[in-house]
Amino acid sequence: MNIRSLTRGDGVVIGAAVVLFIASFLDLSGYDCPSSVDCSGFSANAWDSLSALMGIYLAGIIGAALLIVSRAMPGRKVVGFELGQFGAALTVYALWTMFWTIIEAGDAGAGLILGLLATLVLAGGAVATPLVPALKAPLMGAPRPQAVQPAYGQQPGQGYGYPGAQQSFGGQTGQPQQYGAQPGQPGQPEHQQAAQQAPQGGGAPAGDFTPFWFAVPVARPLYGEDGAPNPIAELAPGTWYLAVEQRGPGLIAQTQDGRRGVLQDTTGIQRG
Repeated sequence: MNIRSLTRGDGVVIGAAVVLFIASFLDLSGYDCPSSVDCSGFSANAWDSLSALMGIYLAGIIGAALLIVSRAMPGRKVVGFELGQFGAALTVYALWTMFWTIIEAGDAGAGLILGLLATLVLAGGAVATPLVPALKAPLMGAPRPQAVQPAYGQQPGQGYGYPGAQQSFGGQTGQPQQYGAQPGQPGQPEHQQAAQQAPQGGGAPAGDFTPFWFAVPVARPLYGEDGAPNPIAELAPGTWYLAVEQRGPGLIAQTQDGRRGVLQDTTGIQRG
């Protein structure tokens, strides 16, 4: 899994799951035991109570794991729900169960108090991440374009996959790439020819569309041109892709392995 595909909301979910796991080892009851009384039964933690362990702590942790796994496998489903939806439902269920458990307990211990805070943050992060722009931002910033490694084993600053390259044009160096040059022109770099030839065979671009390189701010699914609901690939931050055609509000994008699909969400993309 590409760690750059994780969002800030995913970081909140992971942190809350870790805290919830720690809380499962703490006492569920805050009963102050007299020195002359055997209170071993009152110092139990979640691992001594199957209902609390499965219904709260492990339910929340499993829900967090499904949310993170859904980033690596978009479109996968469990009993008709996408992994992310199923994981979010588990986190909400864990919070709901914890709320009533701590009310019924009366004298809650550190395990329940910390568990309540963890499930509250966990469920909030799971539900709010798709809705709040600040949580949808990448957990780790994408590298600058010049730091991206070129594809297909070519030297830095040359060839397909590197939009910030500088090439030689008729003996002059240091000239930036121009996508408007005619194919076959002497001194024309490979990536310019690829950008011009990419629309061929896939339909002419709409209007005066000029192919360009772009990078996504967060991981985004790439859907098939046939309109199928399941993604065919995932575009990851820190990698450059070629936009070859405009398709309504979206773009027809080409990955470095030659696959083409529709990028429906183009907000915040960085042009090369």
